[in-house]
Amino acid sequence: MSRHVVFGTGQIGRPLIELLVSQGHEVTAVNRGGGAVPGADVVAGDATDAAFTTTICKGSDAVYFCLNATGYARWAEEFPPLQQGVLVGATRAQARLVVLENLYAYGAPGGRHLVESMPARPTSTKSATRAAMTDRLLAAHRAGQVEVAIGRASDYYGPGATSSALGENVFGAALTGKTAQVMGDPDQPHSYSYTADVAAALATLGTAAGATGRAWHLPVSDALTTRALVTKVYRLAGRKPRLLAAGPTALRIVGLVKPEMREYAHTLYQFTAPWVVDDTAFCTAFDTDATPVDEALSTTLAWYRDRALAPAR
Repeated sequence: MSRHVVFGTGQIGRPLIELLVSQGHEVTAVNRGGGAVPGADVVAGDATDAAFTTTICKGSDAVYFCLNATGYARWAEEFPPLQQGVLVGATRAQARLVVLENLYAYGAPGGRHLVESMPARPTSTKSATRAAMTDRLLAAHRAGQVEVAIGRASDYYGPGATSSALGENVFGAALTGKTAQVMGDPDQPHSYSYTADVAAALATLGTAAGATGRAWHLPVSDALTTRALVTKVYRLAGRKPRLLAAGPTALRIVGLVKPEMREYAHTLYQFTAPWVVDDTAFCTAFDTDATPVDEALSTTLAWYRDRALAPAR
């Protein structure tokens, strides 16, 4: 048994913790407010505090960074200090640091599939922040300070992933027969990441040989169009598909009422042209593959249905 520390108990952190516990590891989960995750020791604290992260990470074999900023509008200001605090904790513990990343830093791929060898071409403050955070991690690894493995995922769907591009506004809407709301052009192919696959891949990066010193695209199923995925979800729910796609103008209008929606304009290019992630390197190196899309969609919809049927607290 080895000791694993997971910073973040959200859309990816929680399934990662549950998986590590099921594998027999000693797991400490860290978040801002405490709570309970079966089988894990949950600790509340500030990940930007290096003294706190040093204490929490002491004696660990692997540390996972699955945190996010509290406010998306302040992502560029709030996110780097969180990573830096966890980086210090893992470094002092001499533990392997596994960091969950998104795909912001690549910018628009110009019709090409996304592969790990593509250079960073930031197109916004958030994507420039993401690229700088990656550089900081890999520099620490090259300097021999800490072993680092980076896992990159696309837009999430899965049990618990409600606040994503393929979240509540699709699965929740399908169950009630309402109109699904998505961004961009729904007829463009788009790679979505199933949360269970992301969690499993991060666990692999935390333990496998040959995993450190680079970024990996985590497993994704075949890139269908968003419309095709939404249609599958509605059919699984026994409903007729209904879809509304928001472009730049719609995001600006909605942003008048919900200011946080304006923040998503900087990634709209991901949804107006093909956004296809190549996961060949990871799947080949670790002899794995993504969950079949129909199975993943069915499991996700079942979670939403169970949540809807659960008695209100």
